[in-house]
This record gives sequence, structure tokens and C-alpha cells, in this order.
Amino acid sequence: MATSAVQICSNALLLLGANTINSFDDEGDRVTLVANLWPNALEAVLRSHPWNCAVKRLTLAPDSTAPDFDYAYQFTLPGDCLRVLSCGRKGEVQTYEIEGRKLLSDDDTIYLRYIRKNTDIPSWDALLVQAAEAYMAMTCAYPITKSASMVEAMNSLWTMKLRQARTIDGQENPPEDLGDSPLLTARRG
Repeated sequence: MATSAVQICSNALLLLGANTINSFDDEGDRVTLVANLWPNALEAVLRSHPWNCAVKRLTLAPDSTAPDFDYAYQFTLPGDCLRVLSCGRKGEVQTYEIEGRKLLSDDDTIYLRYIRKNTDIPSWDALLVQAAEAYMAMTCAYPITKSASMVEAMNSLWTMKLRQARTIDGQENPPEDLGDSPLLTARRG
């Protein structure tokens, strides 16, 4: 299993039939390409699903300044926050709105559950690593091979690897409880 960003990018190049790299500091067009594309690819892959290895919980205190209107408090999102998953403790839902890097709410404390920018590749599941390799291969396919059919093949590989990784990752947690709502109560009779 790949244990670093360089290994993920190197394996992506292998999928394209290109030579591997040893470091982002090496010389060459391939190195420059993958070094430039990796940061955005990392964020795109992590944002694509609430991966168990990237989910984090944090209690937020309000900023010293409040929003001008509609909400009583604003909170600065953590620097490593890629995507907000939910606000509120288990069984409770906090109403909020995201504006830029701020979270607005009428609650004075936010219990935030979010996807963090997890750059610790060894903590990733092997299927997530494979999905990241496929995403990088798809992203690099045209610049490396100049082949539209290779882009299509790598897109198919990315889609398949993502589906596999999401399925297994999602099976590791118990199903979410939808709770009681008037609609569910009415449907159950």
C-alpha cells in the first residue's frame, strides 16, 4: 500500500505507463505535473465521501464579532476543514449556514463534525489509497499520454475504485438513525 503522496502519484504514473518518481523535489515534467496537481486531487478525493479516516469532531466557540443579521453567532471553520458534515450532538440537530470560512448559527456553541484534510496517508484505508491513485491517473492522463481514450479509461477506473472504497468505508459504521419525524411517523401508521 502507498504510504505517501509521492507513492500515490508514482503509482498513478504507472497506471498510465509512465516512469515513476521518487520525490516531488526531483527534476522533470512528470514531477512538476504531479506535484502541482496533488494538493487539489487530495482535497477532491477527501471531499468525495465522509471517509472514516478523515472525519473529525470539534467543539467551536463563537467569534468575537456576530453576523450583521439573521444569526446571533458566527464561528470560524477549522483550517483543516474541507467539508462540514453536521452540527449537533447525537440525536440533536443544530441549524447553521456556511458562508465562506464562517459557520453562522443561533447556537452559542457548535458541535462540529467535518471532513479534515488528512495528509497522513498511512492512516488511510487501502481502498481509499487506490481511489486516490485512480483519481491522480485520471487527472494526469491527458497531459502524460495525450490520449482521450486513456482519460476515459482512467475515469472509469476512478469511478469503480471510488464506488468500492465508499462501499467498504460506509459498511464500517452502523446505519444512521433517521429519528422520529412527523413524516416517518405518518408513514409507519
